[in-house]
This record gives sequence, C-alpha cells and structure tokens, in this order.
Amino acid sequence: MTSAPPWPTTIAEAEAEQERLRPLVDLSDPGPERVRFVAGLDVGYAAEGDEVTGAVVVLEADTLRVVDSAVARGPAAFPYVPGLFAFRELPPLLAAMERLTVAPDLLVCDGYGLAHPRRFGLACHLGVLTGLPVIGVAKTAFVGACDDPAAERGSWSPILLDGEVVGRALRTRDGVRPVYVSQGNRIGLDNACAHVLRMTPAYRLPEPIRQADRLSRA
Repeated sequence: MTSAPPWPTTIAEAEAEQERLRPLVDLSDPGPERVRFVAGLDVGYAAEGDEVTGAVVVLEADTLRVVDSAVARGPAAFPYVPGLFAFRELPPLLAAMERLTVAPDLLVCDGYGLAHPRRFGLACHLGVLTGLPVIGVAKTAFVGACDDPAAERGSWSPILLDGEVVGRALRTRDGVRPVYVSQGNRIGLDNACAHVLRMTPAYRLPEPIRQADRLSRA
C-alpha cells in the first residue's frame, strides 16, 4: 500500500492530501476484463453517536457467491464534509480489508471516483492506497450533469463536469433508476460498466455492494 502522512484533521489538510495523491491515480489502464474475486465495500453509520462500520464482502465473480467478509468498527476519524467522505470512510474500510482471508482482484465501492469536485473521490483514494483496480458506483448523482439514459438495461449517458467525461449514468435494470459509475483506479470506463452489469443480474445495485451494505448495518 502507498504510505501516507498522518491522517488529516482539517478540511485544508484533507484537500491538500487529495491534491497530493491525485497524480498517482491510473486512469489509462483498461483493467482486467475478467477477475476471480471481486469485493464490495460500504460503510454504515450508527443511528446515534459517531461510530462507523466498514464492511467488505468478497464474492466469486462468476457466480456472485460470497466467499469471505470482514467488518471493522470505530469512531469516525473525520467530520462529515461533502467531497471529503473518504477521510471518514477509509479507516474502517482499510481495517476490514486487512482482516480478509481471500484477496480480491477488483474492488467496487459505494461512492465516487473521478466524478468528484477534485477528481479524487473515495474510489480513487482507495485505489491509490491499495494499488488495486477500483470502480466507484453511487446511488445518486453528485457532480456534473447527465441526461437520463434510455429505459433499457445497459443504456447509459455520460456524466460531464467542466466539459470532461467523469463517469456514466448506467441503467442496470429496465425502467429502474440508474447508478452512477466512475473510474477509481486501474480500470477503463467501458470495462467498469461491463463489470457493473455482470454484477447486477437481479437488483439495481451491484451484488458486492448490496452485500456489503447489508453487512455494514448488521
């Protein structure tokens, strides 16, 4: 994993850390077309207090069968600031990943990658720190603008931010709201969307994220 200075405690420190790490993101690697194991990552928040739970669930990519999982709980290490969620969510996610016994080949996180005000969302940060291919899949739009894709599964429209394509609104189920896919690290956008569609045979959200979300709330 990439070494880092002490964890930021202020907004200015966090934004500076994003700027420091952003050049390390690899957006040119098309990434693996097929993988053996894929991990979904999500963070749950306590109803009261400031405890966060990082959950990681590893699935066999071809069957979407769960083969490993881990959680890590603790107090949030950073305040709730839009655009800086990674500084709240990464500590428990990385701690949970260290507890896995099956190493994933691809990570899919509930969050953004390139589709971020500083082009460095959670998926990018996670990719730089782990060195793994990472896809960001969000439930709602965050930055930029995009048209609503056609109603059929597999339809998509680009997310544009300052004239640059930073992701796609992707329809994973016929007539169901799209998800928002963006590159995190070491994977191309076409390939990322293909993986997301393979991981959504029955639900709107990719199965690894759906499983991680359930575990983070348990």
